[in-house]
Amino acid sequence: MSALKTIRYVTAAAALLLAGAVAYVSFNPARLDQQSVAAIEIGGPFELASSRGGTVKSSDLAGKPYGVFFGFTHCPEVCPTTLYEMSETLKAVGDDAKDFRLFFITVDPERDTAEKLKDYLSNFDPRIEALVPTPAQLPDIAKAFRAIYEKVPTSDGEYTMNHTATLFLFGRNGKFKSTIAYGEEQANREKKIKSLLSEGS
Repeated sequence: MSALKTIRYVTAAAALLLAGAVAYVSFNPARLDQQSVAAIEIGGPFELASSRGGTVKSSDLAGKPYGVFFGFTHCPEVCPTTLYEMSETLKAVGDDAKDFRLFFITVDPERDTAEKLKDYLSNFDPRIEALVPTPAQLPDIAKAFRAIYEKVPTSDGEYTMNHTATLFLFGRNGKFKSTIAYGEEQANREKKIKSLLSEGS
């Protein structure tokens, strides 16, 4: 192979690898650094039923930082672990996080009623509130937040759900700021929440 052909081959291969990397990280924002993540378009207007009654509109959150996490009550590990760790984080941050809200959006509206979600979240920090999309709303809200979910049948005739384990953070202006990955260290979680709270509108 000539030197020119070698250069062209390497250049083409690098371009393909770069394209693949971009496609990969677009579905894995937790793997990017915070500055790169913030440049990704995540989130959008929503109005969803709340486990506390009534609805929550994204327009009503103006001026308040918040987080969004997708999961379901039958989740064996990722969801309860994330909710517990975030409860500990909010407890550690204390009153400075009094305006922070964390929304747990179910990806299993067939089983997760508002009442069931309210009971489930009673075990965690009161700043965590469940949102319940209808089956018709779920695809659009998941797409807006780049969250993935999939129903997986189990051997007992029931099913479980695969879903995105990333928690998305939004600033007082409603813009996506950063993520908290599943299993991220407590110190990092606290740092990210404090950074979010310190930002102006």
